[in-house]
Amino acid sequence: MRVINDTLLRAAKGERTEYTPVWYMRQAGRSQPEYRAIKEKYSLEEITQQPELCAYVTRLPVENYNVDGAILYKDIVTPLPGIGIDVKIKAGVGPVISNPIRTVSDIEKLGEFNAKAHTPFVLETIKLLTEEQLNVPLIGFAGAPFTLASYMIEGGPSKNYAKTKSLMVSEPVAWFALMDKLADMIIADISAQVEAGAKAVQIFDSWVGALNIEDYRVFIKPVMTRIFAELQKENVPLILFGVGASHLVNEWNDLDIDVVGLDWRLPIRRARELGVTKAVQGNLDPTLLLANWSVIEQRAKEIIDQGIEVPGHIFNLGHGVFPEVDPAVLKRLTAFIHDYSRERIAQIGQ
Repeated sequence: MRVINDTLLRAAKGERTEYTPVWYMRQAGRSQPEYRAIKEKYSLEEITQQPELCAYVTRLPVENYNVDGAILYKDIVTPLPGIGIDVKIKAGVGPVISNPIRTVSDIEKLGEFNAKAHTPFVLETIKLLTEEQLNVPLIGFAGAPFTLASYMIEGGPSKNYAKTKSLMVSEPVAWFALMDKLADMIIADISAQVEAGAKAVQIFDSWVGALNIEDYRVFIKPVMTRIFAELQKENVPLILFGVGASHLVNEWNDLDIDVVGLDWRLPIRRARELGVTKAVQGNLDPTLLLANWSVIEQRAKEIIDQGIEVPGHIFNLGHGVFPEVDPAVLKRLTAFIHDYSRERIAQIGQ
């Protein structure tokens, strides 16, 4: 039987841990030379469709950095072709969709997602990792409805989400129909990932910070409530993360999730003062990984000190690793987080 380091899972449930667990968004790929060599030969889609290769990319940062969790290597748009969305990931741009959603008719044409039929390679990768290769939990993930809808409606990345917001407020019947379609896909996708062996789940609502609180409550919160009510049945920790969404943390805290993911804009202590009672994840500004070590260490100390004030903190970045980051810095930071947090937790008697 494989021995699993479950520190991250216990922290996600708000339990006291011997040290602060850590993983990094986009730790799989981006800055590692081994990954860059693979990317010279294969696209993201091609990597994800080769389970042995995808498993290698996923576990590489665990082996190189000694992090406490692995994040599955894929993209949030990976399941979209299964429901009829023609999406390609364009280098330097992101997901580009050739048949964007514009009308109720477009939404009605969307199919039903079946993970075993549409993304069997993802499930095979998960099984390889969790049954044979990893000694830490594998984190499965999916995009949230607003973020996925923004790509589907805009046709690709957007700076202002004008078409998305316009459809949302002008065509609520169409909007909620799309939310329901995406919720069904997300629930099916995540349930299959957990069945295959994922031990925790992160939902990326990367761009929902573009909405104000009232629009979030009306147009987004109902579908998020349904998604998490269903996913809680899987009995794995659920993490929600977005960028520029500090104004929504209390809305997230109301949801049936286990961990509120914070970007670098909102200090952990301030999130607690605002009423966040769940476990928290975050939140070093990823740009600081390019700074001098003394700066990184000081900021990491501040985050750890705030995080251990209440049991339930997972160290992470406030967004993903940049390609320019030196892998040696991530390895050094991981060791520092483990050592410093272990010392501090022992001092305060947690």
